[in-house]
Amino acid sequence: MKEYLKHNEWCVIEEGFDPANHQASESIFSIGNGKMGQRANFEEQYSGPSLQGSYIAGVYYPDKTRVGWWKNGYPEYFAKVLNSPNWIGIDVTIDGTELDLYKCKVENFIRTLNMKEGS
Repeated sequence: MKEYLKHNEWCVIEEGFDPANHQASESIFSIGNGKMGQRANFEEQYSGPSLQGSYIAGVYYPDKTRVGWWKNGYPEYFAKVLNSPNWIGIDVTIDGTELDLYKCKVENFIRTLNMKEGS
């Protein structure tokens, strides 16, 4: 993967929007507090490839699929995290056209996650 993030002591900074980096940025800019977590999905419509995710601690599915049964030390099941209902999202309409960040030309974009101040 090419390097597209700016280097800063405390901040993760993405300047300019490239849909090819979108799914990686959804992971990199994710936030959580130990009880709830949220991938960095856009609030606005984004019809391109995306891995939407909102998670609540302790909500999981015990997958009993037999994987690695022939090896010692594998657990009886794997806990798979489930998506909670998606609570983010706003619809933005400009001159009767719905804004879709995947379909429009993005001229100016910056996303910053400040790890020192938690913002």
